[in-house]
Amino acid sequence: MQRTATCLCGQASVTVTGEPVLVTACNCTCCQRRSGSVFSVASRWTVEQIASRRGELSVFERVGSSGGRVRTSFCPTCGSTIVTHLAAMPEVVGIPVGAFADPRFPPPQVVVWCDEQAEWMAFPEGMVRLSDQSQPVTRA
Repeated sequence: MQRTATCLCGQASVTVTGEPVLVTACNCTCCQRRSGSVFSVASRWTVEQIASRRGELSVFERVGSSGGRVRTSFCPTCGSTIVTHLAAMPEVVGIPVGAFADPRFPPPQVVVWCDEQAEWMAFPEGMVRLSDQSQPVTRA
């Protein structure tokens, strides 16, 4: 199976093969600000699963909430995030699930930074939930 994630204006895209190795929802304040939402959802792919990339991307690098480097690649025209790289996971590429615009995309298996989650937000039962110290939390 191949899937293509595209920015809002269509100038940049990345095509992946197979299924994501992981899908995560992140509640950290950095992801909230980057996404413009109260959480972000990212699919994770091995570098071998990247079939092609198209278009120009700008890069923003920052220190993540856990202290590691995070590199975000985004379209310089429309600002859509297309790819993220975490220093802690050098062989894995993150792609925002929304960039695929596929309502059948697999749901997140893990929710992280739950200590920073909006109080009114509720994720489905059964998902692994981690606090900002990567410790399981019990709140639904």
